[in-house]
Amino acid sequence: MSHYIIQRLGHQGDGIADGPVYAPLTLPGEVVTGVLNGTRLTDVRIEEPSDTRVKPPCRHFKSCGGCQLQHASDVFLAKWKTEIVGSALAAHDLNAEFAPIATSPAHARRRATLTARRTKKGAMAGFHAKGSDVIVEIPDCQLLHPDLMRAIPVAEALALHSASRKGTLSVAACLSTGGLDLHVTGGKPLDGPLRIQLAQLAEAHDLARLSWEDETVTQRQAPEQVFGAARVTPPPGAFLQATAEGEAALLADVIAATAGAQRIVDLFAGCGTFSLPLATGAQVHAVEGDAAMIAAIEAGWRKTSGLKQVSSEARDLFRRPLLPDELARFDAAVLDPPRAGAEAQVAELTRAQVPRIAYVSCNPVTFARDAATLVAAGYGLGQIRVVDQFRWSAHIELVADFRLNSA
Repeated sequence: MSHYIIQRLGHQGDGIADGPVYAPLTLPGEVVTGVLNGTRLTDVRIEEPSDTRVKPPCRHFKSCGGCQLQHASDVFLAKWKTEIVGSALAAHDLNAEFAPIATSPAHARRRATLTARRTKKGAMAGFHAKGSDVIVEIPDCQLLHPDLMRAIPVAEALALHSASRKGTLSVAACLSTGGLDLHVTGGKPLDGPLRIQLAQLAEAHDLARLSWEDETVTQRQAPEQVFGAARVTPPPGAFLQATAEGEAALLADVIAATAGAQRIVDLFAGCGTFSLPLATGAQVHAVEGDAAMIAAIEAGWRKTSGLKQVSSEARDLFRRPLLPDELARFDAAVLDPPRAGAEAQVAELTRAQVPRIAYVSCNPVTFARDAATLVAAGYGLGQIRVVDQFRWSAHIELVADFRLNSA
């Protein structure tokens, strides 16, 4: 049997040996054996382990696909994630100073999407197995917040009463001030009897809100999120930061990067994660493609005293980025785009020469592309902080500070 030396980790967390040969659950420097299928090694055996290998803290790790990197030490992961961002920048001849990584603790995830289905004996809910559509039950999950773990039996009950025989439910669960907020897709069509069943289930499990596809079936408590001094009720299934600790780290650096600004534009604003806290000291214009999220920002601002003006606009920033004449009144911008980045909007920001930009990213590759555009247009790239709120995964988030060199 051939031996392979793992040279590095790929962006998805698999070890890579010369060839390339991809070996899951391995680490750089390890000597491994296994069965080679194409370019992928299966039945991997660790012959010489790395000194960065640790015992996975969760008993579900080998089967569950919720985490990819529990076998690596926290020190290794912090260095690896930072180096991925550095390598993405280096591909554009850029470098940056890195602040200490902000890693969310275990048991901190406040939102997750569970998969649930009926079985011959009842129902089951959990995460998918690695590279499979098989559901793995996760009663001792080390990732989810203890209060979010309550969503597992609820997802099972939903599947038992409202999933088709062969189908699965997708249950997006989120913690809110009012309790569990669930958004379900993939179930049976809503009818009168099902509505009654779902309302009864929501009451029995003390849910704040239960939404079915595009409709809210019942809302027993306001499923609010707290953004600074404001309380916001997001639309069902809306994007939120994965942990309170990760959100706090991102927000702190966004506030620092825009300190002293009087007029801030928040681009890809979501439900107001940054817009509303920033309104404590500045006028903010929030722009987001989802009209329901914009409505949530507006409602949250109206019922919160002590904030400066927050205006808002529903607009697809990929197709219709704000133009220089629209950006001219702002002295700072916040960007928090999806994985595709903000290429079109960054181009207009450079033309407008907005003095300061705080860029929040979930994709180092598209961030580096946009950073290169900004630097070429005269911006200095300041401090970058990697924010690891998807603990034990290959996912990387960051926040960076750009300042116009003439500002």
